[in-house]
Amino acid sequence: MFDHPQLRRLPFVLMRGGTSKAVFLRGADLPEPGDARDRVVLEVFGSPDPRQIDGLGGADLLTSKLAIIDPPGRADADLDYTFGQVSITEPVVDYDINCGNISAAVGAYAVDEGMVPVGDDVATVRIHNTNTGRILVATVPVVEGRAAVAGDLAIDGVPGTGAPIALDFSDTAGGTTGALLPTGSVRDVLETDVGRVEVTILDLANLSVFIPAAAVGMRGTEGPGEVGAPQLEAVAAVKAAAAKAAGVTGDGLIPVPVVVAPPAPYRSLDGKAVREADLCARVIGGRPPTLHKAYPGTVSVTTAVAAALAGSVVAEVVGGARPGVVRIGHPSGIMEASARVRGRGGSWDVEEAVYARTARRIADGVVYLRR
Repeated sequence: MFDHPQLRRLPFVLMRGGTSKAVFLRGADLPEPGDARDRVVLEVFGSPDPRQIDGLGGADLLTSKLAIIDPPGRADADLDYTFGQVSITEPVVDYDINCGNISAAVGAYAVDEGMVPVGDDVATVRIHNTNTGRILVATVPVVEGRAAVAGDLAIDGVPGTGAPIALDFSDTAGGTTGALLPTGSVRDVLETDVGRVEVTILDLANLSVFIPAAAVGMRGTEGPGEVGAPQLEAVAAVKAAAAKAAGVTGDGLIPVPVVVAPPAPYRSLDGKAVREADLCARVIGGRPPTLHKAYPGTVSVTTAVAAALAGSVVAEVVGGARPGVVRIGHPSGIMEASARVRGRGGSWDVEEAVYARTARRIADGVVYLRR
C-alpha cells in the first residue's frame, strides 16, 4: 500500500450513468456537510481549473459530477444519495439539483456494493435523493449477484449498448417547492428583461422551466457551439423570473432552463441525422451556463409529464397533450421518456414518470489528497 507523509487516501468509485460520469464517495469518509466537505470534494475533482488536471474531474459539465452515498435516512429507502454538481471554473459544489443519469448508476452501485436484496435476475433499489427529499426507484437487471452490464439498450451519446436500468420518478413531484405546478398554473406569463415570456414551471425530479425557443432567440436545434452570449443572457433572465415565481432563490442551478421547439431535422454531435423526435429540447445550465451536450435524465421525465399536461408549453410544441412515450431530440440524439398523469380536483397526480439508462463501474480505488 502506497503511503506518503504529505498525502492521505480517500476511497472512491468512478461510475458512468447514462451520458454522465460521477465520482462516488461514502459520506462516512467525508467531513460533515459544509465548507470542509466541499473543500475535500473540490480537491478530489481538481476544481476550480478548466482542465481539472490535478483531480478526477473530466473537465466537462457531464463528467464533473459527485454522488455521496449514506445509509438510509428513512425507513422506506435502501440508501441515501446526495448529488453534487462540481463547478469546473468556480470553487462551488451545487446540491440543489439531482442528476437522473447518475441516479441509474446509484442503482447499479447499490447492487454491486451489496446494499439491497438481489433476486435471480433483477433488484429493486429504493433511492432517497436527499437533494429533493424524495424516493425514486431503480429496477436493476442482475447477473450472478452483480448489476448487469451487457444488454441491448443503446443510448445516444454513449458508445455501444448496455443493460437497461429503469428509473421511476413518479413519487418525486414537489420535491423543491411542495407542488408539481409551483404557481398552480400549467402556463405562466413572466415579465423578464427580454420581455413577456410564456413558460411552464414544473417540479418533478428537478424543478424546471420550459421556455419556447423563439422567446430567447433560439431554434431549438443548436449544438454547443451555436449558442452565444445573447441567447445565454436571455435564458438567464427567464430562469431568474421563473425562480421568483416558484419561490426559490435562483442563485443555484434550479429551475433548470429547458428550451423547447417543435420537431425539426438537425445533426447530432456525432454527425447523425436526427429526424424522429417529437420535439427538440436544449438544456442550459452549469457554472458558467452552457448548452448541455446531451439531456438530463431527470429533465426527460419532467419533459414527458409536461407533454401530458394540456396547455403546457411542451404540449404545444408536440401538437397537443401527449401522454405515454415522448421522443426528445437533444444535441447527442434522441432520448425517450414516458409519463401518465391524472387530473384530480383541479390538480394533477403523476402516475408514471419513467425512463431507462445504462450504467457501469469504470474504476475504483483511492484518490490521494493533500494532508
